[in-house]
Amino acid sequence: MMLPARHYVSDHTRFMRELLEEKPQLVEEQKKARARWWDKRPVELAAEQKMEEGRVPQPGYVYQPE
Repeated sequence: MMLPARHYVSDHTRFMRELLEEKPQLVEEQKKARARWWDKRPVELAAEQKMEEGRVPQPGYVYQPE
């Protein structure tokens, strides 16, 4: 039975470690980008929820009137 090598490091892991050693500012830039695109303040979420409540359901086939 073969066991995995305990000291094995994949190419991807090695690349990421080297990259972060060379450019430690990437972690902070990643946090800023996440805050800009994904982390929403409660005010923005409330406005988005209000917009969702006003949505009118669309029929299955929109090109044929009922």
